[in-house]
Amino acid sequence: MSDFNKQAGSLSEKAGISSPEITNVSAINQIKFKRRQQPTATELIAGILEGNRTALSRAITLIESTNPEHAEKANEIINGCISHANKSLRIGITGVPGVGKSTFIEAFGTHLTQLGKKVAVLAVDPSSSISHGSILGDKTRMEELVKDENAFIRPSASGENLGGVARKTRESIILCEAAGFDTIIIETVGVGQSETAVHSMVDFFLLLKISGAGDELQGIKRGIMEMADAIVINKADGDNIKKANQAKVEFNRALHLFPPKKSSWQPKVTTCSAITKDGISDVWNSILDYFEMTKETGFFQEKRNEQNQFWMMETINEQLKQNFYNQPEIISLLEQNKKAVQNNEISPFAAAQLLLNQYKKSF
Repeated sequence: MSDFNKQAGSLSEKAGISSPEITNVSAINQIKFKRRQQPTATELIAGILEGNRTALSRAITLIESTNPEHAEKANEIINGCISHANKSLRIGITGVPGVGKSTFIEAFGTHLTQLGKKVAVLAVDPSSSISHGSILGDKTRMEELVKDENAFIRPSASGENLGGVARKTRESIILCEAAGFDTIIIETVGVGQSETAVHSMVDFFLLLKISGAGDELQGIKRGIMEMADAIVINKADGDNIKKANQAKVEFNRALHLFPPKKSSWQPKVTTCSAITKDGISDVWNSILDYFEMTKETGFFQEKRNEQNQFWMMETINEQLKQNFYNQPEIISLLEQNKKAVQNNEISPFAAAQLLLNQYKKSF
């Protein structure tokens, strides 16, 4: 007998006693059937108003869906929840990658839940322009806050269309408010046009900075700083405390060079450490001061009214664009004109006008 056969014999599996059948096949089939069943819009609305997180998550998924069949159901849910919304404070948080947004939001959110607040975090993750995928790792980074019964974290992919993502986030705010969350935090993808979109849907815009990061983003820094209602120097701990305090002085000087805000609010610069929790309460107190002042002057409600009008116009623009690109005649003609433009047979402007004229004929 060869060595190989000996090894094969020693490793061969011997017949044993089969495990008894303890699985309830009927129960499994019933669970699978219920999973296939989709709750109605009325059921989801009722669940959201009761504070059911599963219903809230499923409703947000419908809002984010690009399936045209889901749009009608999503709109029905929004219409059923909107009268229960507008009862929260909406806070936007931005900062360059590496500034510690997720760590700060976890420390800040935990501080708020300890004060008795119900916090919803809507985190927009950047999508790859190549694979179109997103990591959606915010729940992993906020491992303590995600276990808090008074917190709800929802990461969403930014996708390709900024306007569409902003609209979905705007509608998700309504659902979270209807579910009883009184503080909504929106984390942006980092730096860029998304900041402008988020600024147009929140009451307070917080810019996170770190000391010694340099001025690589000089071109966009002024625009973002003008939008900020507060600047927080994060990672002010250990050997970095002195640098953070120096950065605080520099940013305070810079803010005084900007024109006064329409709200008459003077943005404040504070330091904090999301690791040690030092300064977190100061950030919240500064936000409360802002809300107290803007509600007294009427600016708070004025800004919300302007935002509602803005999002009505944005929704019209978005819907018109979708209708244009989904027209069968446009789809065919668009491909033809793409090739013609590439081959210099027609100018891009003439091709665009040709497509728009064809779209007008469909009415």
